[in-house]
Amino acid sequence: MTTYRSASPRIRLFRNDLLERFTLISPVAFALVWAVFLGIALYASWGVTNAVASIALVAAGVLIWTLFEYAMHRFFFHYEPKSSFGRWLIFLTHGNHHVAPGDPYRNIMPPVVSVVISGAIWIAFYALFGPAGSVLFLGFGIGYVVYDSIHYACHQLPMRGPILRQLRRHHIRHHHAKQEGNYAITAILWDRLFGTEIPDKKR
Repeated sequence: MTTYRSASPRIRLFRNDLLERFTLISPVAFALVWAVFLGIALYASWGVTNAVASIALVAAGVLIWTLFEYAMHRFFFHYEPKSSFGRWLIFLTHGNHHVAPGDPYRNIMPPVVSVVISGAIWIAFYALFGPAGSVLFLGFGIGYVVYDSIHYACHQLPMRGPILRQLRRHHIRHHHAKQEGNYAITAILWDRLFGTEIPDKKR
């Protein structure tokens, strides 16, 4: 299966060159930023609980991420505000991706957004669960990295193997068949459970 690439030019989001640069990120920069951030989370999580509890908390964090991913995509990224500011905000955060889905430097959320939001969630987890919240966040962060890596691959790389091809097909149908559906990127089960899956033609 060939990769999908947009033929449209990059959309400029800000007139200011510095602000514009903050909206772009390469896969290499993404990997470096999140290797450091997850390394800090791992350090903060080390020895907080026993091995079994740590594995359970990390798994719970990944699960929480998949629900967060689905909810953000469905209820925020595709929200239709009435105000001009609201429409600009939605276009800035996600709408531009639908106009130019093949831009490789906008297939990944820039750290100025992802790290700030993730940091706030880490603080919230810590406030609710104490030091164990750092372990929970480690799973959440791993889930995010897997999500953005898969999203980038869906648009830029050949997806080989039945599972990867299914993930890519699921997401590309969101772009080309119907935007109001197939909101999940990694855990596509949520679309089936919540009734938002876009049926394949084969079905």
